[in-house]
Amino acid sequence: MLNPAVSIRRFAAHDVEPVLALNNANVPELNELDAPEVARLAELAESALVAEVDGSFAGFCWVIGPGQPYGSLNYGWFSRQYTEFLYLDRIAVHPDFRRYGIGRGFYAHLVEQFTGAWPVLLCEVNVRPRNDASLHFHHSIGFREVGQQDTDGGAKTVSLLELPLVRRSLG
Repeated sequence: MLNPAVSIRRFAAHDVEPVLALNNANVPELNELDAPEVARLAELAESALVAEVDGSFAGFCWVIGPGQPYGSLNYGWFSRQYTEFLYLDRIAVHPDFRRYGIGRGFYAHLVEQFTGAWPVLLCEVNVRPRNDASLHFHHSIGFREVGQQDTDGGAKTVSLLELPLVRRSLG
């Protein structure tokens, strides 16, 4: 079987509905959103990306720079610790397209796009409830923990992670 064609492109207005559906299918790993909030966050993002496999929607991610009007508890934590950063607020890959290298492709795209422009890429991964696959993935590409915090009124705990934006291979 031939490898499918994976492409990464900028978010467009017609992506709101598939992004919304994929985001909300991934609760509790991601917080639930509505369509206006998807559009707002994609608009204020430093970069909002969509992956397609052979033309079909396969996933999305976006990163937010400092000083944005975003009430996320984790974004707030990073904003207090760093002055210059990119915060990976969301990343999700449709179950039908997992193991296609899309997550790694998003990160490679972000590292390539922002190395030299921003010093660090930040994100968080749940440690309660535990998301071992995501923790392993992030550590495998060079993220390291810089803190932890409880969210959702103590229902979740996240590992706060950083990846210095320097030239590297994410292979």
